[in-house]
Amino acid sequence: MEFRLLGTVSIAAETGELPLGPAKRRSVLAALLLRANSAVPVDRLIDTVWDEDPPARARTVVQGHVSRLRALFDQGGAGDYGVELATHTQAYELRMPEQLLDTHRFDELVQLAGHQKHPADAVLMLREALALWRGPALTGTVASEPLLVAARALEETRLVTVEQLAAAHGRLGEHAKAAALLRAEAAAHPLRESLAAALMLSLYRAGHQSDALDVYHRTRTQLAEELGVDPGPALRAAYEAVLRGLAPAGQTVPWPEAAYGAPGPHPGPWTDGTSGAAATGAPYDGLPGGGHREDAGPREGIPHAGPAGTGSPGPASSGTGTPGLRSPGPGFPGAGLPGAGASPDGGASSGDAASAAGHEDGTAGPAAPAPPALPAPDLLPRTPRGFLGRERELAALDAAVDTARVALVTGPAGVGKTALALQWAHRRAGDFPDGVLYADLRGFSADDGLDALDVLREFLPALGVPPRRIPESPTAAAALYRSLTEDRALLVVLDNVRGADRARPLLPAGAHSATVVTSRLRLGGLVVSELARPVPLGVLGLDESAALLAAAVGTDRVAAEPAAARRLAELCDGLPLALRVTAAQLAARPHWRLADLADELADEQRRLALLSVGGAEEDAEGAGVAAALRLTVQGLPAEAARLFRQMGVAPGTDLDRHAAAALLDGTPAVAAEALDRLCDAHLLSEYAPGRHTVHDLVRLYARSLEPDEDALLRLLDHYTLTAMAAARAAEPDDLPCCAAPPDARTPRTAVRFAGRDAALLWYAAERDNLAAAVAAARAAGHHDRAWRLAVLQWPYILWNSHDGWVPLLEDAVDSAARVDDPDAESRARALLGWLLTQDGRLAEALVHLRLAPALAARAGERSSEATALVNLAVALDRTGVTEESLAHTARAAELVRGSGDVMTELLALEHRARQLLAVGDPRGALACAREGLALDGDTVNGLVGIRQSELTATAGAALLDLGRPAEARATLTRARELGLAHGYQESVRRVETQLLRIRETA
Repeated sequence: MEFRLLGTVSIAAETGELPLGPAKRRSVLAALLLRANSAVPVDRLIDTVWDEDPPARARTVVQGHVSRLRALFDQGGAGDYGVELATHTQAYELRMPEQLLDTHRFDELVQLAGHQKHPADAVLMLREALALWRGPALTGTVASEPLLVAARALEETRLVTVEQLAAAHGRLGEHAKAAALLRAEAAAHPLRESLAAALMLSLYRAGHQSDALDVYHRTRTQLAEELGVDPGPALRAAYEAVLRGLAPAGQTVPWPEAAYGAPGPHPGPWTDGTSGAAATGAPYDGLPGGGHREDAGPREGIPHAGPAGTGSPGPASSGTGTPGLRSPGPGFPGAGLPGAGASPDGGASSGDAASAAGHEDGTAGPAAPAPPALPAPDLLPRTPRGFLGRERELAALDAAVDTARVALVTGPAGVGKTALALQWAHRRAGDFPDGVLYADLRGFSADDGLDALDVLREFLPALGVPPRRIPESPTAAAALYRSLTEDRALLVVLDNVRGADRARPLLPAGAHSATVVTSRLRLGGLVVSELARPVPLGVLGLDESAALLAAAVGTDRVAAEPAAARRLAELCDGLPLALRVTAAQLAARPHWRLADLADELADEQRRLALLSVGGAEEDAEGAGVAAALRLTVQGLPAEAARLFRQMGVAPGTDLDRHAAAALLDGTPAVAAEALDRLCDAHLLSEYAPGRHTVHDLVRLYARSLEPDEDALLRLLDHYTLTAMAAARAAEPDDLPCCAAPPDARTPRTAVRFAGRDAALLWYAAERDNLAAAVAAARAAGHHDRAWRLAVLQWPYILWNSHDGWVPLLEDAVDSAARVDDPDAESRARALLGWLLTQDGRLAEALVHLRLAPALAARAGERSSEATALVNLAVALDRTGVTEESLAHTARAAELVRGSGDVMTELLALEHRARQLLAVGDPRGALACAREGLALDGDTVNGLVGIRQSELTATAGAALLDLGRPAEARATLTRARELGLAHGYQESVRRVETQLLRIRETA
């Protein structure tokens, strides 16, 4: 078993990842794990779960989450690993071996690495430590202040470890590896001076002096602009070290104490003593903004612009010889294109044929004037208005572009992919001196969008190709585009791309260029073929959503109703498109309060209509949430689109491939493929292996579509038949509590369970879905399904009796009564009465329990009647054993004696034996217990084993009362073994009490 905080908060058991459920439960677990083996006050847990004023029932909610965690621990076999969730006065303590926690193993590996004599060993340990990180720490939890502080602290330890790993690489002489490791982190944390200093030194020692200096100047500028401070001592020391490294050969370069190792031989001094990328002889290292290689002169007849916005010419030639010019490729327009720019000293560039020509005697001929340089193209739309937050995503985009050169921004419709890409592009445009190209491929519009040739007809003129020279062939146009972009440092933004095949021809060929692609699809083809780095974009948090509303309608208006603003953010599901439409609604109604619109949006029947705007906008997202979703669904494969329509009837919060197969009336394999396609389109998200969920607005849109007529019944019958299979697997010795509905739709492939644990895990994972299915069945009038779906959960209910089941079973009682099924009503009332008894609500329990036996008798169901009588006796015995309760257990045992219903007979005999012991009849109790133990002595699984442990314990106590201590000790020892084997602590406690009596009287 493994507890994980370094990434999504989760628990990995032998059977797979345990279904933790909502963010608040993950937050409770995170708070307990952060202080493992220490008591955590309930008040602190409340502060962790609610980032603002908690509700009045906060303590009850926390207790509920703790209860669900205990159930999950039991299902995952936590006790076998020494894990226990203990209760103290007003506090909880998660007791566990520290090695089960990934943060402990991370710290241990880092500490071990620090003691290694050889840096290669340290590298291995530090890499193993960093491999434990599966994403930002404490992902999936509530964004409360305590957890944010903890996440920042953990992130700090990760960054320090990254710096240590880079230092270890440096000691091995692997400076390029150190630089590659540090570059991504420095991009994500541009104000962290230690990262910048380490990166500078790594770059210098890898032979990239200009890049090292560029890192310093960028960091110094950002520190000044964002914090108003100068670089600190470590960064200045690194800068001075690099500068001294540029001194004449042979001079020793001092190394700052904060850095690792001593510098190796530097790659040579600047020829003119300058320190900029434009200095003569400066090599180009492949980063934007660093100049061009000496041998990368402009091609013949190919325009080459200087830095964006400056109008300056392209790079100068070396000044000697004639550059090698390549022949035009297929479809190349040949002559007639503008020449290259002039060199900085006013002479002709190497791309000008006239300047390369000389006299026959070898002397230079007159220099021909160069044509004016073309300005660098800039096709970017304006910076999006109202853009807020997204700093983490912008940093991720920085890292993706700097490492992979192709970044893929993906997310659902209306989440703000275009706004993010444009905001980032405007920030980074200066890093690409040869310009920025942008195209909206309209891949999710009502028509087929633009293909690559349509876009190339915009890009090629921007790069200097006259329109008449653009090849008609898509292949030739793409070849010309590759030729023009091979030696340039361009940024290309491709917006709203539907397929990888439409993006590939538009990727620039040069190693110094970068591309940002946005799409509602995951575009795995680009990841595979182009090593594109995905940057997933999710919905906004509540604070960011409220800030977006404030930017649109005014801070005063939002500040006057902060609670209403947060409610609006929740109703908009954090979707920027929905929030902008909401802001438009408020702007159009200045007399409305925010609470008024929130009340309107709370009506699910009207929400999507309100989140739309009128008019004939061509942009799909401009027409509102429903329009954007409609265009996404239109592009789905047939089975995926059909599954999405069926999802409107799914009442639960998530579904797996088996539930999806029921909705489709297909096989799980077909359903899994459809689910993958919906995830690709960001209409679903796979939050845990095999389990998929959907955002509220997407669910509302799905409900507006027309599903198959019997889709809901198929889903209800899938849950019913699977619950029957789970009950059989959990308690194989018990008789089924009900049969399937006569007209049940049998799924193509039935769900099978490997055993009891797998069945209980399914109950836990599907609990919310089963409760929603009961409500949906009742609303649709399918009461015959509703009571079954509730009662069939009894194996899980028995182990989690204090977990809020009463409302569900009250609905089951009502549905059973509506279908006039007395046996169903008896079972529902008996189970509900038992639960109420466990909760101490005896008066309510007895109302149901006194009705249940007669209902079962009316139906002629002896097992149901016996169970109801035992449950009635259990309730009555809470105030002491009476003649009435003794009569009920005697009648129950008589009803099922010899019937083959071993479980119910054991239940009756177990309780009757304890009754007889309580009223002072040890002989009767011993006889009753032995009768039960003789039923099936070899069966010790599930509840049969628990019944036998109870009967054995009662037999031991009876023997002790009869003055037979030796037999009692042996019997009680056997009872303790049975109780421990089945994790039944109540039986173990009873036995320990009796064994203590023996020791005291010995």
